[in-house]
Amino acid sequence: MGPGAWPVFAMTAMDGFPGNWRPNTSSGVALFEQLRLRIIELADSGVLAVGAKLPPVRNLAGVLDVAPHTVARAYKELETAGVVATRGRNGTIVCARDDRWGALAEVAAQYAAAAKAQGASFAEAVQLLAAAYDAD
Repeated sequence: MGPGAWPVFAMTAMDGFPGNWRPNTSSGVALFEQLRLRIIELADSGVLAVGAKLPPVRNLAGVLDVAPHTVARAYKELETAGVVATRGRNGTIVCARDDRWGALAEVAAQYAAAAKAQGASFAEAVQLLAAAYDAD
C-alpha cells in the first residue's frame, strides 16, 4: 500500500471516510478540533455506526494532509469523551453513546441555529461556546 492509500475496512459506514470533507485551514478553529467535531457529527447521526473502525492515524493524516499529531489529538480527545475506544493494534472504533448525548445534541443544534440566525461564523460560535463552557 503506497503513501496515503486507504486500507480496506469491513464496515460499510467507514467506506470512503472522510469522503470529500477536509479541515478548513483558514478557519480560526484548530484542525484537530474540526476533525473531532466532524467525527462526533458523523457518529451522532449514525453515519459512523457503533463499532465502525476509524482509519489509522497516519493514513487519515495523509488523506487530510495534516500532521499525524493532529489526528492523534482528535482521536485522544474523542476517546476521553467516550466517543471512540482505542484497541491498540486493532484500531480505533466508534462507541455507543448514552441518552444524554441525544439531549445534548438537540441543545447544540438549537445553539447552532441561533448562532447562524445571528450571522455568527462557525469560529465565532465555537469561541462563544468555549467561553461559556469555561465560565465556571
